[in-house]
Order: sequence, then structure tokens, then C-alpha cells
Amino acid sequence: MSTQHTKSSLAALTVAAVGIVYGDIGTSPLYTMQEVFAPKHGLALTQDNIFGIVSLILWGLIFIVSLKYVTLVLRASNRGEGGIMALTALGLESVSKNSRLYFPLTVLGLLGASLFYGDGVITPAMSVLSAIEGIQEKTPALKPFVVPITLIVLIGLYSVQSKGTAGIAKFFGPIMLVWFLALAGMGIYNILRVPAILQAFNPWYALQFLLSHGWLAFVALGAVVLAFTGSEALYADMGHFGPKPIRTAWFLIVFPSLGLNYLGQGALLIIDPAAVSNPFYNQLGDWSIYPLVVLSTMAAVIASQSTISGTFSMTKQAISLGFLPRMKIIHTSSMEIGQIYIPVANWLQLLAVVGAVVGFGSASNLASAYGIANTGTMLVTSLLTFFVIRFGWKYNLFLCLISTSFFLAIDVSLFSSNALKFFSGGWFPIALGLLIFTVMLTWKRGRELVFDNLKKHAIPLEEFLESLFVSAPVRVAGTAVFLRGEADGVPHALLHNLSHNKILHERVVFLTLHNKDIPWVPFSDRIKVTDLGNSCYQIDVSYGFKNEPDIPNVLALCAPHGLQFEPMETSYFISRQTIISTPGSGMARWREGLFVTMSRNARDAADYYQIPSNRVIEVGAQVEI
Repeated sequence: MSTQHTKSSLAALTVAAVGIVYGDIGTSPLYTMQEVFAPKHGLALTQDNIFGIVSLILWGLIFIVSLKYVTLVLRASNRGEGGIMALTALGLESVSKNSRLYFPLTVLGLLGASLFYGDGVITPAMSVLSAIEGIQEKTPALKPFVVPITLIVLIGLYSVQSKGTAGIAKFFGPIMLVWFLALAGMGIYNILRVPAILQAFNPWYALQFLLSHGWLAFVALGAVVLAFTGSEALYADMGHFGPKPIRTAWFLIVFPSLGLNYLGQGALLIIDPAAVSNPFYNQLGDWSIYPLVVLSTMAAVIASQSTISGTFSMTKQAISLGFLPRMKIIHTSSMEIGQIYIPVANWLQLLAVVGAVVGFGSASNLASAYGIANTGTMLVTSLLTFFVIRFGWKYNLFLCLISTSFFLAIDVSLFSSNALKFFSGGWFPIALGLLIFTVMLTWKRGRELVFDNLKKHAIPLEEFLESLFVSAPVRVAGTAVFLRGEADGVPHALLHNLSHNKILHERVVFLTLHNKDIPWVPFSDRIKVTDLGNSCYQIDVSYGFKNEPDIPNVLALCAPHGLQFEPMETSYFISRQTIISTPGSGMARWREGLFVTMSRNARDAADYYQIPSNRVIEVGAQVEI
């Protein structure tokens, strides 16, 4: 590849990363300074306080985003993939399944993922609502229309998800590039009016603010953290762009633009304290409000789209790792495998977002709910990173403690400050997160109970086949593929077929799917074929949590092993499990009831694995837990 082409590719990926990765943190200037100096927090609008807050924001961006995420966490690549689920898989891979750390790490990862879902509800509501609120700065009479307009925008956004974003995604980068240039331009304009604001780069102002204000400074951190929401997106989207474009976009475009704008808003508040009602929309005066509303709404929609896409991706990974039941997944692009649409996740998230907008009613009220889930996820990321670099990468213990304890101290401080907002709105994303955490942990535990039950009653396959062919049944033309779980012996579907039909196909294939704690399993390692004799074969298929399950395509990979499959001569036998809750040592009855309900409503296995419906024979089986 030529140097010129490499530079061109990097430039294109960098612009794309600006649009998709940095939408959330890029819209933070809409509300951060306004919330910090909101009257309810009691922080006086003095020059010293302005310098202290701006300095805290700047150094927070340096420590949290530049050092923690861009420098350290982006190194925690799980075969090129990032995000809390990928990091959890990496952490679990670093310890054995028999280790005392395995279950706590699983719970920690699920907790981080659940908080990500909670944060994913607040982000669209907060971003779009704060953008639309700009119209009331220009025309206060329009205030009653802010919430209805916000709902129209959000409902419209979620309604088009099934169409895919391939057609409009190419505009995300350029639009967000204009957004960041506008942020930088407005910042420079106000900095030139009060050049002294540049002194806020001195970390002494941040330290002095924290030391001199005590409890009030601790409370203020709960609003300052709004400037850092969206940090997780840097890591979550690593698989789409790779670390280099994300780092390039941050240091060349995003960080300078954000830093200049926060400095500019600080300068504006020094000149005009009355602008504190909405520092963002007052940066250039009345004439700019409506154009900024249009631009900020587009930026907020893009930020929301990134969150929605992230939710779809997280859900698909959770399904593959066995933390959620199978759901209908629709691919919206023939070119990009990562562009998917999950109807259940889409409409449930919309329902929660609408509830947040209507329930809280304003960006200021939502700010109380915003941040607590994000800082919780940041805290979990720091903890998981320690286990990865210590047990996975085998780094020196002292180095691991030094590299993570500093960031852990920051995360604990920010999370503790946000915890103060629990009763004023912070309960909302936490409640959502705990609900999803309960669902995921219940599904995981329920599947383990099913696994144990099947293993307990399993008939060893090799011994069964040996006895079966002592007096072989009638063989009929065609191939029978029996889906067989990892814990299964002889599939129930085979036993029922022999019992009722008294026949066996001329070729029998037992297919077992193995979900690996890695993003991708290459085609070269995807299948393993074992000849069991008498034209019976065991095929083991390995999938990563980002691979697309497709059994007909997998069978096509068996050709080099001497197995050719004719689609119209191949039948698939699947055991449909009916889960029955029984008193005993399983889970609490309400959890077993929840698991049974999820199991009955899970997506059909044949549909999920893309098996042609006209070639499927389903056989029922009851499993007690």
C-alpha cells in the first residue's frame, strides 16, 4: 500500500470517527457549563470559580479521556474489538473458569454493561432535549413546545432504524466536523474578548477550587462530569475504526475544539454573567441561536444514533456470550456486517427514552440522572483493565497498581459525587441498569441450570451409536443434521425420530456450536469434523461474539473435509426445549419464572441460525430447573 493511500485511508477513517465515536462527548458543551452554575448547586458565578471549573474540565479531559481511554484503555484490544463486553471477555480469558475471580469478573462485566444500557437511554434524551431548548432562549413563548418537538425528533429517529443508516452515515463525519469547527470558532471568539481565561490551563486553579470549596466542590464534580460523558464510546467503537484514527481524531480535532469552547464559555460568563441561563446559545448573540439550534440538533441526533447503534452491538454481543436470549437481528447493510437492527432493543429503548423526556421535562432535570451510569461504567472499566493487564498481560503488580489506581481514584470521586444525585433523578438509569443486570444474570444462571440438567440425563453418543449399529435401523436417502448442545449426549430429536419413524438417514451429522469469548473466529478455525463411523459425523463450530451465526454457510466449509451438503436433501432436526420451573435448589421462584418467560419468547433457533424454515423438523423436549 502506498504512503499516499495510507494517509488518505487514515484521513477518511479519522473523519468517520469524528462523526460516530465523538457524538456524545461532542455535544457536552450544550449543557455542562449551564448545569455547573445552575442555582440549585449554590456555586457563585465569580471569576475564581469560573477559572476553577474550566480548569477542572480541561484537566479532566486530559486525564480521563487523553490518558485513561486514548492512551491506556485502547491498548486493551480483544482481537481488535473494544467495549465493556469485549473487555469483560478479555478479563474472563485471563483467568481460568475454576478461578475464584471468574464469577466476580462476570458480575462486574455484566454490571458495567447494564450501566451502559442505562446511560444509553439518558444520552438521546439529554442531547436532543438540550439542543431543542435553544429555541426558548430566542423565543420564550416556545417553551411549551420543547418537549413535544423533542419527542417528534426522537420517535422519528427510532422509527427509521429498521431502514439502516448506511445511506446517511457518510454525512455524520462531515456534519460533526462542522460542529467541532463551530465549537472551536465560538470559543476563539470569546477567548479573544477575555484572553486571561487561558490561565485556566494552569492546574493550580482546579486544585485551588477543590481545596477551597470542600463539600461544594465535591457536589460540583457531579456536574463537571457531564463534560466527560461519552468517553466509553472511544473504546466501544475501536473495532470499527482501530485505535489510530480514534486517537488522531481526538488530539487533532475533538480535544482542541472542546477545550477552546469551554474556555470560550468561561470567558463569556466573565463578560456577561446573565448568559449563565444558557452559555452555549449565548456565545455569539441572538442572531446565532436558530442556526445553532439546527446544527446542535443534527449533532444531537448523530450522538443519539451512535448510542442506539452501540446498544444494538452490545445486545448482539450479549446474546452471543449467553447473557441474553436470542432475538431477531436484521442486517441493514449488505456491505457492513456491523450495521444491524434489533427490533426488541429498539422499541424498548425508545419507550424508556420517551419516559425520560416526559418524566424529567427539561435538560436541567435530566442532568441529575445523567452521569451516574456513565461514571459507574468508567469505574467498572478501570477495575476490569487492572485484571486484564495483571493476569492477562502478566505486567508487574506494582506497575498495574500505579497505572490503574490513579484513574480509579478519579472514577470513585466522580461516581461518589454523582451518587448524591440518586434521589433527584440518578435512580432512573441505575434502576434501568439493575433491571437489565437481573435479566442477564438470570438468563446466564438459567442456561447453566439447563446445561446441568441435560448433562445429568445425557446418554453418551459414542456408546449409543455403537449399540445402535449392532442391529442398524433402515437407512433412507438424504442428510440429517441434529443440533446438539455442548452438554448433550444423544440429541432428543434423534431418539424421537428413531422411536416414531424407525429410520435413520444415510448420513447423520451432529452439529455443536461453541461460543468463544473472543470477537472473531477465522474461517480456518471455524469447524472441526470428526468421523464417528457408519456415515455419522460430529461437526464442532466455533463462533466469536461478533461472528454472524449461519449454519448453511458453515456446512459449506466442510467441503475440504469430504462432506458435501445438497441443500434440498439436507434436513435439520432441532429439539425445542420447554423449560419447567420446579421447587428445588435452582433459582428463586420469581427468577425461574422470569427465565421461563424469556425462554418461551426467545427467537426460534432455526431462524437465529439462518436455517431454511422448509428444511427444519422440530421435536419438543421438557427440561426441569
